[in-house]
Amino acid sequence: MRAIEISTPGGPEVLRMVKRPTPVPGSGELLVRVEAAGVNRPDILQRLGQYPPPPGISDLPGLEVAGTVSAVGPDVSRWREGDSVCALVAGGGYAEYCVVPEPQALPLPRGFRPGEAAAIPETFFTVWTNLFDRGKLTEGETVLIHGGSSGIGTTAIQLARAFGATVLATAGSDAKCAACERLGARAINYRTADFVQVTREFTGAKGVDVILDIVGGDYLQKNIECLAMHGRLIQIGLLGGSRAEINLRPLMQKRLTLTGSTLRTRSVAEKGAIARELEARVWPLLASRQVAPLIDRTLPLGDAAEAHRLLESGEVIGKIVLVP
Repeated sequence: MRAIEISTPGGPEVLRMVKRPTPVPGSGELLVRVEAAGVNRPDILQRLGQYPPPPGISDLPGLEVAGTVSAVGPDVSRWREGDSVCALVAGGGYAEYCVVPEPQALPLPRGFRPGEAAAIPETFFTVWTNLFDRGKLTEGETVLIHGGSSGIGTTAIQLARAFGATVLATAGSDAKCAACERLGARAINYRTADFVQVTREFTGAKGVDVILDIVGGDYLQKNIECLAMHGRLIQIGLLGGSRAEINLRPLMQKRLTLTGSTLRTRSVAEKGAIARELEARVWPLLASRQVAPLIDRTLPLGDAAEAHRLLESGEVIGKIVLVP
């Protein structure tokens, strides 16, 4: 099969097309003929040598795929050859074939083609487990989403709105802010406005109930200032750095919760549990088009380096999808 490998840690140019043996599904696994694969920021970190795949996982980048089941391994019960699926994987998505643990596969939402469904798993799994499982976001609450125009951000805005929350989102340009507002958020251009001040004004000085942050660094103390009593900060990215100073007094006074998580290293059972929640709670929203992945563009698999350049440029709104 054709696949994109990382020849050595470095810039986008280290991504190269190669021929690899087609993988063979093991017990409880599917072999999926990949019709589309999503591109995500963790792929960039892996390319840079900063986010290696877990032990036993393919060294090829790519965390989400959609396509057709080509073969099934022993002990697979739900899927058959010819079924259309999308799936979260821990690696191996930038290829013509990819092995998928059965619990992490989902049917294509009704009305979705693979090129669109491939943009769902990584961001929807991430947002669901963090915003709703860990963050306990509920109807009537207010949430602040940093990186609102990213794949994570555009997904979080839509899901938060769908479940009855009021949404603020930060973004770095007027065009990105406009995209956030089309999805239903009150957008804040962090380059021209102080998001702490805007958040306080918007909430009448109460603060927001939940913050989903992909930035980290010096955003930590600002986020604490933005939170309401009993507020929850969920850290899922470190674009601004992994270290920060913190004043613990408001943490105690407002009885805040600071938490965070990663997804890639979780067990198949944990990811499968998230998949079942998504299928029950979110798949109907996708089928009705109340929510949908926002796709900036689709590129051939051989243009994976260009996809990485675009994502790193900050010009992308939503997701990029690769098509073998």
